[in-house]
Amino acid sequence: MNYKPLGRTGVKVSELCLGAMMFGGRTTPDDSYAIIHKAIAEGVNFIDTANVYSRGKSEEVVGEAIARYGMRDSLVLATKVHGVMGEGPNLQGNSRRHIIQQCEASLKRLQTDYIDLYQIHRPQSDIPIDETLRAMDDLIRVGKVRYVGTSTYASWQLLESLWAAERYGLNRFMCEQPPYNLLDRRIERELLPMARTYGFAIIPWSPLGGGLLTGKYHRGEPLPEDARYANANPLQAKRLRESMWSVIEGVEAMARDKGCSMSQLALAWVAQQPGVTSPIIGPRTMEQFDDNMQALEITLTPEDLKRIDAVSLPGEHVAPFYEADFGPHEYRV
Repeated sequence: MNYKPLGRTGVKVSELCLGAMMFGGRTTPDDSYAIIHKAIAEGVNFIDTANVYSRGKSEEVVGEAIARYGMRDSLVLATKVHGVMGEGPNLQGNSRRHIIQQCEASLKRLQTDYIDLYQIHRPQSDIPIDETLRAMDDLIRVGKVRYVGTSTYASWQLLESLWAAERYGLNRFMCEQPPYNLLDRRIERELLPMARTYGFAIIPWSPLGGGLLTGKYHRGEPLPEDARYANANPLQAKRLRESMWSVIEGVEAMARDKGCSMSQLALAWVAQQPGVTSPIIGPRTMEQFDDNMQALEITLTPEDLKRIDAVSLPGEHVAPFYEADFGPHEYRV
């Protein structure tokens, strides 16, 4: 396992981050513990979850696993705040009240005294960025949080946050989690160059296109019954576009030529992109985890990259993994 700097922090994180969205939900606690234990044994020191994943169950499972294996001091533990956590208008969003309240709840579920990386899960335009930053800064100053970051922010919002942090003397965001995969390469236009200029770590979510780049889906065939796109979630359904099939089929052909799985090729590509720190894998099963880890053994040649660019155009997208909505809204998986 290789380790990379988490932006400007000096902290080193594994080149793959273990995402815990499935833990405590579709993945049972016992299976989750086993995956977490194996990940740590194989050198993964970076685990990412969120309070909204299964309404706190994911954090509980991660906290229990870490307590069982006694590895807290060697891990970089990340979680997020923003999504709806109860009834009423104040149990969601990026207000000081909600952030501090949810940090306390996350600490209890994770069975820890501090969070290494606390992230704002989505932007919210009706709350000033200095309100959000001040709350995060206070959590750092009292020792409950080490570093702060964002997820799915636009470049201009991150630059606005830097301006506010400098003006008010607050700790700045250190990293950003954007959607990034071979079906959606829009962050190459502005976000990646901006991040490299201003020292933001980039921790991509959905590097496998929400499962579309795993070889499970085929043009003209019924969706697998156990697949996430077989449900009625409209946010996922809108990604199923005719234009994506040429990319999927092209990547699948390249994977056959390289003697690896389609998911390994897609994940290796994200991990090896300039400016990327640590893609988030989100295994539901041990088999998926093992497959993801083998992506670290794949080397992409300049010829491979040219071939990939021919089927997945740089800076473009064929399936929308996130459409900007900067107003208050409920986070949905």
